[in-house]
Amino acid sequence: MNTLNRFPRLLVLGAFALATGAAGAAQTPASTRVHVDWPDVATLSEIREAHGRGGHRSEALLADLRTYIVRAADRTLAPGDRLELTITDIKLAGAYEPGRGPQYDDVRVVKDIYPPRIDLRFTLTGPDGEVLASGERKLRDPAFLSRTLANGSDPLRHEKRLLDDWLRELAGERRGS
Repeated sequence: MNTLNRFPRLLVLGAFALATGAAGAAQTPASTRVHVDWPDVATLSEIREAHGRGGHRSEALLADLRTYIVRAADRTLAPGDRLELTITDIKLAGAYEPGRGPQYDDVRVVKDIYPPRIDLRFTLTGPDGEVLASGERKLRDPAFLSRTLANGSDPLRHEKRLLDDWLRELAGERRGS
């Protein structure tokens, strides 16, 4: 009888382990071509400015952004190319405006005066290991609110657009167009 009681529990635990393992694998893209890093998260402008105002949410958004960059670069780069990318600073679109009152302390206000900013350092290498491009870039989009975006509910839509534009430009340089 004791063995029968444990069997369903083991099935449930096994199913849970499979489900969480599969979810974890889906969240972490498996790319050997693209590596994204940043310095200590606490040094990034976004985290410093969000401190006490949903900074934990900003860290989660950064993790989502890393996943997005890996997938987008994997799709955009030529076969065999590798990208090493370090985000040296980031500030998401919008800002916290404490003057609005305590009920708005956690509310990010998105206006054209608060554009997204991403500073990065990168190295793009070809299949043979030759460095094809490298350097530092400061990505900005002062007209970010006037551009039409496909997914208006994505909290990182403006930052993803910046990165997509840069990746397309990088891939275009690689192809010589």
